[in-house]
Amino acid sequence: MFRPLAVVLLLVSTEPAAAAGLDAASINDAAPPSVKLPGPHQVNASVARLEIMLDRAHFSPGEIDGKLGENARKAMIAFAGANGLSFDKAVTADLWSKLAASSDGAAIVNYTIAEADVKGPFLEKLPPKMESMKDLPALGYRSPREALAEKFHMSEELLQALNPGQKFDKAGDTIAVANVLDAGNPAPVARVEVDKTRQTLSTFDAAGKLVAFYPATVGSAEKPTPSGTLKVTAINKNPTYRYNPDYKFKGVKSKRPFTIKPGPNNPVGSMWINLSAEGYGIHGTPDPAKVSKAESHGCVRLTNWDAGRVAAGLAKGTPVTFVESAR
Repeated sequence: MFRPLAVVLLLVSTEPAAAAGLDAASINDAAPPSVKLPGPHQVNASVARLEIMLDRAHFSPGEIDGKLGENARKAMIAFAGANGLSFDKAVTADLWSKLAASSDGAAIVNYTIAEADVKGPFLEKLPPKMESMKDLPALGYRSPREALAEKFHMSEELLQALNPGQKFDKAGDTIAVANVLDAGNPAPVARVEVDKTRQTLSTFDAAGKLVAFYPATVGSAEKPTPSGTLKVTAINKNPTYRYNPDYKFKGVKSKRPFTIKPGPNNPVGSMWINLSAEGYGIHGTPDPAKVSKAESHGCVRLTNWDAGRVAAGLAKGTPVTFVESAR
C-alpha cells in the first residue's frame, strides 16, 4: 500500500495542448521535472514523457494527455514505492533514472498509418443512452483519430497537438505517437488487489511483488462494489453487453433486458473479466478520460488498453481482493 504524497514539478511549457512548441522533440528531450507545479489543465512536455515511461513500466497513468492529473500522480507514487525510492515533493533524479532505465527508446516515435486504422466502419454518432445503442450493428470507434489515440494510449487532444493539421484518415501518412506498443505485457498475475478508496487496481506475482498498477473506477453509490475476495471465472475479449433491468441503473428506463453489440465504445469497452459475484467484473470503457473520475455501475472500470493488459496476465481462478485503504 502506498501513502499519497505531494508532488512538485517543473512547468516546461505553459502553452495549451495545441501549442506549436509541443512536439516530438520537446517531449523526447524533456528533463526531469522539479520545482514548480503545473496546472492540472496545462499540457507539459516533461509530464508527457513521464506518463509514457510509466505506461511502458506497467504503472499506468491512464490516458496519456501530458497533464499532471490524479492518475499520473497515483502511478508515480506506486512506481516510487515499488522501487524503494524516496518520493516526497519532487521527481528525484533517482526516480527519473529508474523510469528511464525501464523504458528503452524515444518517448515519441513515428508511425505510418495502416489501412486497418482507417478502414472502419466508424460510428457517425455514439448514442448517449444505452437503450439507443441496442439496435446498432457494432459499437466501433467514432473516427480514425479516436482509434489511433486509443491504440497509442493517448488523448485525442495530445495526438492532434503532436500532429497539427493531420486528419488521420489517410493510410501511408506518418504521424507522431507515444511509444507504448512494444512495452509487452507484465508478468503473470497471481493476485489482483482493487483498492475501493484510492480507485486503483494492482497486480502481484507469486512472490507477492507488485508487477503492475492501474487507475480504476470502482463501483458507485447506487451499486457499490463487493468486499472480500472473488475469483476470475471468464475472460471475454470484445464482449456483448447484456443489460438486466433488475440492475435499475440510473438513466436506463427499459424494463426489459437488451443487448449491445461488441466494440470499443460498448458500455464495457473491449474487455470483460468476469468475477465470481453475479453481474460484477473488471472491464474497459468507451471514455478513458473518465477513469477514476466517474462512477461505475458496481464493476471495476479501466481504460480498454489497461483492461487488455490485466487480462493478458490472468487465468481462471485468479483471486481478486477488494480492500478499503485508509485515506
